[in-house]
Amino acid sequence: MKPAIRKLALITGASAGLGAAFARAYAARGFDLALVARRLDRLEALGAELTKAHGVEAFAIQADLATIGVERLVLGAVAARGGKIDVLVNNAGFSIPQSFAAVPWERQRDFLMALVVSACGLAHGVIPGMVERGRGAIINNASLAGFAPGTPGHTLYAGAKSLAIKFSEALDAEYRAKGVRVTALCPGFTHTDFGRANGTQVAMDSSPRFFFQTAEAVVETAIHANERGRVVVVPGWHNKIAAALLRYLPDSLVKAVVRAGAEKYHLEGQAAAGIEQG
Repeated sequence: MKPAIRKLALITGASAGLGAAFARAYAARGFDLALVARRLDRLEALGAELTKAHGVEAFAIQADLATIGVERLVLGAVAARGGKIDVLVNNAGFSIPQSFAAVPWERQRDFLMALVVSACGLAHGVIPGMVERGRGAIINNASLAGFAPGTPGHTLYAGAKSLAIKFSEALDAEYRAKGVRVTALCPGFTHTDFGRANGTQVAMDSSPRFFFQTAEAVVETAIHANERGRVVVVPGWHNKIAAALLRYLPDSLVKAVVRAGAEKYHLEGQAAAGIEQG
């Protein structure tokens, strides 16, 4: 009997945090993995771990998602191995805690490339194959910040995450009937290396720990929601309450509260943190 062909999940920012948790979750479900990030050593170590644990094929694609046209490199690497992408997880990202003009434009541009342009480019590249096969899944890592007003520092972050939500809703409207499930994941505080990478770890550590979720819990919520066809998912009861308040309280009140709370994450005048794509 011919062995069944395993499905393939492409995960960006897979070397740490939510990306690594997505890789572990899909490997446990029997998916082969295409792991994308800049840190090749971490990708290869994770791939070896998951191959040994679950018997799946996991291969690394070293790529900088802030590079123009990187989606062609990534998708070409998958195609060269004869792979067809059944699941796309657009997870890679970072943030810039300084004010907009306090860092070089090139870094702000890289932010938009990694979080917006490359994510959209990868989705654009995988959707035709998913439609042809009549099935597929896309999970876009948005954020609770996608419901919030802009704040000092992290200037483009809320806008990029809001776009991820609206983009997911639009894709669902266009492709649900053709078998493609699209989900925007909107987590709040999560135990990852995100704060360490952007220099806000001390501020994050001062927040109450019961507000934090594990990466594994967030990922399981996302995958289950996508499998059920939910388009926008906010994991955790406390985050659901926050999302509701952000949506329905008066705008002036929301702006005042959010901007006051965000002030400790605004690192004005400090050295720019390194880009962290996973």
